[in-house]
Amino acid sequence: MHGDYDIRDPRFRDYLLTNCKVEKLFTGTLWAEGPVYFGDGDFLIWSDIPNDRMLKWEPEAGTTVFRKPSNYANGHTRDRQGRLVSCEHGARRVTRTEWDGTVVALVDAFRGKRLNSPNDVVVKSDDTVWFTDPPYGILSDYEGHKGDIEYGGCYVFRFDPRTGALDVAADDFEKPNGLAFSPDERILYISDTGLSHDPAGPHHIRAFDVVDGGRLVNGRVFAEIDPGVSDGFRIDEDGNVWTSAGDGVHCYSPAGELLGKILIPETVSNVTFGGPKKNRLFITATTSLYAVYLNRRGVQWP
Repeated sequence: MHGDYDIRDPRFRDYLLTNCKVEKLFTGTLWAEGPVYFGDGDFLIWSDIPNDRMLKWEPEAGTTVFRKPSNYANGHTRDRQGRLVSCEHGARRVTRTEWDGTVVALVDAFRGKRLNSPNDVVVKSDDTVWFTDPPYGILSDYEGHKGDIEYGGCYVFRFDPRTGALDVAADDFEKPNGLAFSPDERILYISDTGLSHDPAGPHHIRAFDVVDGGRLVNGRVFAEIDPGVSDGFRIDEDGNVWTSAGDGVHCYSPAGELLGKILIPETVSNVTFGGPKKNRLFITATTSLYAVYLNRRGVQWP
């Protein structure tokens, strides 16, 4: 142990700035989720799902309400044009916020049936939108509106906004959750958090090879998360996976080796890289937003 860090592999030391401590930037959420950084504006957006709001943090101004109500928004990302793309539990859809502030629905149904409650989302360099669709937002009225699974599963989808095509990328998850591409986009990592409602359920990240630009093959378990689950994660420039867990943030090498942990006193839900140099890891954890500077940069755009 070294203060805020649990070093499991000597290589992890090179990723840390041990004179930099974990900072608490805000507290007061019921369940903080879905952080996304706007590098061109130097601010962070994230969700407080049960309070049906999205929050905005700025280095000088602190935290303000960005959107309320938010349709119980969860995960967010940005497309290659810099627009905000969001998963909404309440409306059971994926949306895009245009530059004038207009919110438009990208997708809300599959084969004529409503989606469950889109959870996390990433946009590939070809502009396709990949998102997970577990039932967390329809299991109760706490993080959305209680409802039924209509299409019969919990899938990972690939949506092409140019054609309107919605394809199933993977259909063998219990509760698909976080997802992120490797730096070269040849691997897609997807977590399964079935443990959340089943003591014997999965609590791992799987890795898939991406072929022909949009097809997933060779699925395998990349890492088992313990304690807790991998609710959300992001990738650094070396291809390491920084993921949420029950005791903080775990860092895994591209080979699936646990390099170390950033210890957080609350259950972590998600992370994102940000700041002017993309070397600050922002961490959403139950009631609070945390951040810590690292000796690596994240790869997400922009």
